[in-house]
Amino acid sequence: MEVKAIIKGVRISPIKLRLTADMIRGKSVSEAKNIVNNYNSKPARIIKKALDSVVANAVNNNKLDENKLYVKEVRIDMGQVLKRRVPGSRGSIDKNDHRTSHVVIVVDEK
Repeated sequence: MEVKAIIKGVRISPIKLRLTADMIRGKSVSEAKNIVNNYNSKPARIIKKALDSVVANAVNNNKLDENKLYVKEVRIDMGQVLKRRVPGSRGSIDKNDHRTSHVVIVVDEK
């Protein structure tokens, strides 16, 4: 049975999150937790939070065994882009795009 956790509107670029997400895709939950615990970065902390949430959903709501779970799908989607204007050279205006992300993690039993 598939169990899903979604975190929306994370203030980090999807490109940065996908680098960490690619490392845990298809792994067992315990192995994925070990991988993200060994990285001291903002993307790893966000993925760890979503992974803990989906495991808690699986164990508490659906009565699944945590030892049999594996990461079936990790999807990092583009969220809202917060557009900011900053003063540029020679009186012009430059733009800064603050990108946000949506994290979707799906686990299943083997």
